[in-house]
Amino acid sequence: MKKIYLVLFSALSLTAVKAQNKFNLLVGTYTNTCQSNGIYVYEFDASTGDYKLKSSSESVVSPSYLSVSADNKFIYAVNENGTQSTVSSFSYDSQTGKISLINKNDALGADPCHLINDDKNVIAANYSGGSIVVFKKNPDGSITEKQQLIQHEGKGPNVARQEKAHVHMVMFSPDKKFVLSNDLGLDKVFIYKYNPTSKNEILTLKGSVDVKPGSGPRHLTFSKDGKFVYLVQELDGTLTTLSWDKTGSLKVVAETSILPKDFKGGTGAAAIKLSPDGNFLYVTDRVDANAISVYKILKTGALELVEQQSTLGKGPRDFAIDPTGNYLLVGHQYTNDIVIFKRDNATGKIVDTGRRIQMCSPVGLVFTKI
Repeated sequence: MKKIYLVLFSALSLTAVKAQNKFNLLVGTYTNTCQSNGIYVYEFDASTGDYKLKSSSESVVSPSYLSVSADNKFIYAVNENGTQSTVSSFSYDSQTGKISLINKNDALGADPCHLINDDKNVIAANYSGGSIVVFKKNPDGSITEKQQLIQHEGKGPNVARQEKAHVHMVMFSPDKKFVLSNDLGLDKVFIYKYNPTSKNEILTLKGSVDVKPGSGPRHLTFSKDGKFVYLVQELDGTLTTLSWDKTGSLKVVAETSILPKDFKGGTGAAAIKLSPDGNFLYVTDRVDANAISVYKILKTGALELVEQQSTLGKGPRDFAIDPTGNYLLVGHQYTNDIVIFKRDNATGKIVDTGRRIQMCSPVGLVFTKI
């Protein structure tokens, strides 16, 4: 009898482990260059690297960047469509993958490219509009009309790309007391105090930090212990380390470059993310580079280059590491595929699996629980 119980327990344990290794991969796309329904949901097995399409949205315009609610029931998306851009809310059934539009509102700024949400608000960055827009959330997951609009003003030295403000990202601090915002056009990172229950002063400016002129800050991420911020600059491939403390103080402490030595050609740094264990940092670069850089994060917060590899496609706009850390998936805007790399949790290095998810213009990737 004990043997039977042992066999049953082992089988159940194995089933549980397999279930824990399965996640949904959500992919946001551009819909104006090829045939796309908008948002796609794949089931991804982090123990094997296998995937299968579960569902997609219906006729959603360019939902390039996605943010999922903490309870895994709603998806929020920016819809990049010039001056007609919107921010949308969707119901999300993680079991079936079904996505249904709840509502959408005017972004009140051209080309929103990033957004975040918590239980009270949805906050989006308008790139061409140079602004931040805040919406309240309703209990049914829908968003209200605009509650706050913050307009950035100014320009930078790069005449072609920094002719005005270009807000590229919004990000909560780990304790959710602040929101950081990168402005590519102004070479600044803005720090806003976050007042989630306020009616129309949800964000109040605390200050800003200047980075290298002409570098164009794009995306950032916090270290696992919350003491450092890693910022990648799109226009020149600079990677900046900043110290952070809970009072909202941000200071530049180090700079390096993601460009290989003697690199000649165009650069356009894109996404920056931590491994799930917080030990490694990954950064993608586009245009002529089309590469991903891997850094080990030392105990001091300093970065040590591990390797630089081709992403094996053109336009690696975004990537995602599955929650187990076993795989890293890179979405290519121009070669219309997602390349699946196997990842070594100990060394941080990645190796091509040969697997590809073929799809139109993937530009935003996020994993969720099933």
